[in-house]
Amino acid sequence: MMFKKSLFSVAMTGVLAAPAFAATLQDVENSFYPYKNGTPKVEGVSAGMVINQSNVETVKDVLDPAMYQFVKNGDYEIKVGETTSFDLHSSYVEATKAGLGKVKLGDKPGIIEGAHAGRPFPEEPSQDDPRAGEKLAWNYKYGYNWGDSAAISPFYWKYRNMKSGKVERTVKFNFHFLNYTHRTQQEPYPALTPNPSSLFRGIYVQVLEPFDVKNTQLLIHRFEDDLKRDNAYLYLGFQRRVRRLSTGQVTDAFLGSDIMIEDFEGYNGRISDMNWTYKGTKHMLLPMYNHNEMELDADTHKDDEGYQVVAFGGKGGCFPNITWQLRKVYVVESDPVDPNHPISKRQHFIDAQTFTIPRNITYDRKGDMWKSWLIGQAHPDHHLPRNKGTGVAVDDAFSMVDMQANHCTTGQFKGQVDPKLSPASKFTVQNLRASGR
Repeated sequence: MMFKKSLFSVAMTGVLAAPAFAATLQDVENSFYPYKNGTPKVEGVSAGMVINQSNVETVKDVLDPAMYQFVKNGDYEIKVGETTSFDLHSSYVEATKAGLGKVKLGDKPGIIEGAHAGRPFPEEPSQDDPRAGEKLAWNYKYGYNWGDSAAISPFYWKYRNMKSGKVERTVKFNFHFLNYTHRTQQEPYPALTPNPSSLFRGIYVQVLEPFDVKNTQLLIHRFEDDLKRDNAYLYLGFQRRVRRLSTGQVTDAFLGSDIMIEDFEGYNGRISDMNWTYKGTKHMLLPMYNHNEMELDADTHKDDEGYQVVAFGGKGGCFPNITWQLRKVYVVESDPVDPNHPISKRQHFIDAQTFTIPRNITYDRKGDMWKSWLIGQAHPDHHLPRNKGTGVAVDDAFSMVDMQANHCTTGQFKGQVDPKLSPASKFTVQNLRASGR
């Protein structure tokens, strides 16, 4: 009897450890080309229409709760564009195929096995899978956001009073991104070597203007091991020294803006810092478009190449003047593991094709809507010539609205997928000191 019980236990362990939702090549095809057989259709929503106070109630199901509230209040109008396919680079798709059947979650959040490149879990999420939200979070982390490396150079942030529309401050940055591992398109791949610290990703930020914060720099090292805390360093130009950031500082207002470091790109943290819950799949409007066809800001920030950033409007100038597409969206909620975290949860509206996060809603400790994050995604083939063919959904305009304070921070991008702009030497503590002199 004891022997039979032992055999039963071993057998059940094997069943529990086996991947219950194994992906297939058809899953890969469906994941990367969701509009191959047609684009989403929702009654009452069509390309060319404008959604405003007069008709928002009839189409509220395709809007997230915060955007519905903005339109209902008359703060913003949404122009609907044609749904288009944002095809990722074929090298990333092929890496996903090569990894089929090799990737699985560990015994606790933050542990993944067999993920080397591509989308770890291309199968359709199921609400019968208690770890579906975590799998979607890994797809985001190891996604093709900015590809293997890229730069936003320059990058303009404006701090705005939403009531008066006054621009209180403009900060000019350069942002740089580099993947050390999980590379598929830019040589060398699949990884940069040497990499003695086993880093996954680096983020480097340098302030160019105004003078009082010039040469402030931020460097983030994210490790391949998700259970290991990021190393983050801040160089303050006026102090001329580098200091380590404590864990709590990534949830502080960055340079007095409405944005936390943890907010970058929709979520800039570890998988293991959050509990992830898949809430369902919907057809929703997301801010995705062709940059060259939008209303551009002809008066400010035009550069020597003639590149113009997206214009802003709406209440307080807090919203980009862009078109929105009806797209397949995964709705995921994340709530912090740390009970002292300043938020109760985020709602992430993840584009199912690109696994970028164009829309987020952040809720305060009481559970009330606090901040609304929007990041416009531009098709790379209708942007700068150097971005054509890269397969990167280019971050192109952002807005973080503090709904409780009636304040916002907006961003206007010149996103460039060019490996020469983001060499590995830029992502070092030594570079912080050298660039700050």
